[in-house]
Amino acid sequence: MTRRIYTLLALSAVILLLSGCGTSSAASAPIDPNTANFFTKYLTYPLSKTLDWFANHLWGQYGLAILVVTVIIRLIILPLTLKQYRSSKRMQELQPEMKKLKEKYKDDPKKQQEETMKLFQSNGVNPLAGCFPIIVQMPILIALYQSIMRNDHIRDHTFLWLNLGQPDHLYILPIIAAATTFVQQMFMSSQMNQQMKSLMYIFPVMIFVMSMNFASALPLYWVYGNIFTIVQSYFIYGSPGKQKKPGSQNNKGGLSK
Repeated sequence: MTRRIYTLLALSAVILLLSGCGTSSAASAPIDPNTANFFTKYLTYPLSKTLDWFANHLWGQYGLAILVVTVIIRLIILPLTLKQYRSSKRMQELQPEMKKLKEKYKDDPKKQQEETMKLFQSNGVNPLAGCFPIIVQMPILIALYQSIMRNDHIRDHTFLWLNLGQPDHLYILPIIAAATTFVQQMFMSSQMNQQMKSLMYIFPVMIFVMSMNFASALPLYWVYGNIFTIVQSYFIYGSPGKQKKPGSQNNKGGLSK
C-alpha cells in the first residue's frame, strides 16, 4: 500500500507542475505542430483535435466531448485496472506467507526482501501493478490541460454553468470532484490498510483545493473519471457496505478471477 501513497504524491507533483505551466505565455499559445516538441506534437495536439472532432459531433459541446474522451481513456486502461485488482487480491491471499517470511528473516532485511520477491514471482504477483493506471494517466493529464489552455474553442467554451477555461468560482464543480473522489475511495476501503484509509479524507481535500484553481475542464475530467471508476468499482469490489475484509472469501458482486 505504501507504493500507492508514493503514486498519489507523484500525481500531486504533476498537478503542481501543471499549475506552474499555466502561468507561462507558452502554455496558452496556439499549437503549431510544425514547431511543437515531441510531447505536444504526438499527444497534446492529437488530443486537442480529438476533442474538437467529438465536440463537432456532439452539438458543439466540449463538456460532452471531454466525457467521451474520458470514457475512451478509462476503457483503454481498464485491462491495467483489472490486473491491479487481481494482483492486489492475490497479494492479500499471500499475507500469511509474507508474515511468516517477515518473522523468519526479521534479522536479515535483505534476505526477507529476496524471499518476498520470490514469493511474488512464483505466484504471479506484481507489486507495482497498483501504480500502472495512475502512472498511465499522468501524461494524459498534462496533455489534457495543455490541449484545453492552447485551444481557443475549449478555453472560451461554456458548458452548463462553467467556463471551461476558467475555475468554477461557484465552487460547485470542486465540491462534486471532492465528493466523487471520496465515494470512489469508499469502494476500495476494504483493500486499504489503516495508513491508506487516512488518505480517504486527505486526498478529496487536495482535489477540492486543486479544482478551485484549475480551468474547469480539468476537474470536469476528474468528475467524469470518478463516476466511471465508481461504477467500475461496484462490479469489481461490490458495494462498500457489503465488502469483505482482506483475507476473506470472494465478495458478492465483485469480479472473480
